[in-house]
Amino acid sequence: MDYRSTTERSIRDPEGFWLEAAEAIDWDVAPTAAIDASNAPLYRWFADGMLNTCYNALDRHVIAGRGDTTALIYDSPVVGAKKSYTYSALLEKVARFAGVLAQAGVSAGDRVVIYMPMMPQAVVAMLACARLGAVHSVVFGGFAAKELAVRLDDAEPTVIVTASGGIEPSRVVEYLPTIVTALELSRGTVRTVIVKDRPEVPGSARELEGAAGVDWWDWDEAASVATPHDPVPVAATDPLYILYTSGTTGAPKGVVRDNGGHAVAMAWSMRNIYDVHPGDVMWTASDVGWVVGHSYIVYGPLIAGATTVLYEGKPVGTPDAGAFWRVVSDYKVKVLFTAPTALRAIRKVDPHATLADQYDLGSLDALFLAGERLDPETWTWATALLEKPVVDHWWQTETGWAICASPRGIEELPLRAGSPSFPVPGFQVEIVDEHGHEQHPLSEGNIVIRLPLPPGTLSTLWKGDDRYIHSYLSAFPGFYLTGDSGYFDREGYLYVMGRTDDIINVAGHRLSTGSMEQVLAQHPAVAECAVIGVADQLKGQKPVGYVVLKSGSTPVESELAAELVAMVRDQIGAVAAFRDVVVVSALPKTRSGKILRKTMRQIVDGEDYVIPPTIEDTQAIQVIVDSVARG
Repeated sequence: MDYRSTTERSIRDPEGFWLEAAEAIDWDVAPTAAIDASNAPLYRWFADGMLNTCYNALDRHVIAGRGDTTALIYDSPVVGAKKSYTYSALLEKVARFAGVLAQAGVSAGDRVVIYMPMMPQAVVAMLACARLGAVHSVVFGGFAAKELAVRLDDAEPTVIVTASGGIEPSRVVEYLPTIVTALELSRGTVRTVIVKDRPEVPGSARELEGAAGVDWWDWDEAASVATPHDPVPVAATDPLYILYTSGTTGAPKGVVRDNGGHAVAMAWSMRNIYDVHPGDVMWTASDVGWVVGHSYIVYGPLIAGATTVLYEGKPVGTPDAGAFWRVVSDYKVKVLFTAPTALRAIRKVDPHATLADQYDLGSLDALFLAGERLDPETWTWATALLEKPVVDHWWQTETGWAICASPRGIEELPLRAGSPSFPVPGFQVEIVDEHGHEQHPLSEGNIVIRLPLPPGTLSTLWKGDDRYIHSYLSAFPGFYLTGDSGYFDREGYLYVMGRTDDIINVAGHRLSTGSMEQVLAQHPAVAECAVIGVADQLKGQKPVGYVVLKSGSTPVESELAAELVAMVRDQIGAVAAFRDVVVVSALPKTRSGKILRKTMRQIVDGEDYVIPPTIEDTQAIQVIVDSVARG
């Protein structure tokens, strides 16, 4: 079937469509119905089914005779380590660590917080929780103690799994002092902390025995005497994990992912969106602390029987801007999935991609990008470099997988710069104005998704059904509010222009800062940029562009500003009132690559601001502060 007929069937017959998709999963009790609407708008998927997600990711491949196939490749330039694990070897480690967790009192439904760097034990811990039917909540390694304590109080875990620390190119980050402080700040549900020692980082479980009133276990010692644990069947609607959205302040917002819908969505998306099959190599250059890492480092590739790459390094600096191309070449990666910000970092340092010439990229079928708006200039650069499809696709922590994409496993659709293509089958995407009226093509508005959302999307917020309904489902009844703005063109391609709070009001005109960024990124000297709306006494708000230059570019700042102002005037119009350009050395971002536009705006407007715990480099905040001080 082609894209159009597949999409039409998913809308016309969602029950039959998703029950058929569910046949890709091994069930302990196969579901007889797909959608449970008895508690709408809180829909449930495959409610009468039972399964185990870990069994679907590991055991069934071994049972099918594929135990010697490589499941996981670990590549860490920061410690100089490379190691591969077959499905059989990974299953043995996961079953044994599930035994460790069981010995610590963890059973189905219990929560386990995982606070680890990008090392194989993080994957093992996630799968071991799934094996027991326990609920994992991965917190990005390096989060501050206060932020970790807030998540501990919300999830109420009995166990924390951690390591002695993480390793950055220029420093080590000790995790255990943070864990101790977080435990002292929290309400005290944790009984046991399991620590994987890293020789490069100080600290061990042995040194902390008795600290914060909990038991401290050494990972290796506990695993050496543990009895491997069999997979525990759970209801399809039981939670697999809680993932707190990045940048959370105040009460945390824990996205809940179920077992059944998630497994079906992962299997379907691997085959139909990414065209990845058993034996193929997929590398998602993200972190297991983010939703992308959950879906396409850990669960998606393993459920599909593919090989996944776990990379502990950076796009530049470990050791250079050729690191990504080296990994693709070394492991014959078929599909690479990363964030646009990673490509922009590579392009800034190596604008002509000369380092890519050192490597054989012939194995690569496609590059997928998500996590931040992909500007046309970066898309064009990557397309010319790779001479392969560069697929922009759009999704959210809440959805767990792509809302819009070019589904390469169904049909290779023409790609367009600036657009993540079309809604993925199962997602009914519409554009509405503030009153909920559907917009015509080319008219920008709120991007919403008609309910029910497809399998694999959030089922609710942890301990917060009412909050889920209020935050996402109440603004436009019958729809999920994405919080993004955008428009469809006349051929049905979606253009996502940014968060709705990135719409600014200039003298009564509602303008998208994303559209201005799209213009600035076209300039040959600009590596990346951000446009924010700052307070203006006359116009209410005015746009200010912050730009980072490509390596080796040394334009006169006043001349560059004049050129950028002229470009915006030419392509958007004088109504944008774009006149201010500031050249900076870096933009503040989260570790997942999202530019902290709201924080930038608060700094420029002189408002109080809080540095988000997800920030990649706190010095980038100082860059903006200094630019304001300079006037």
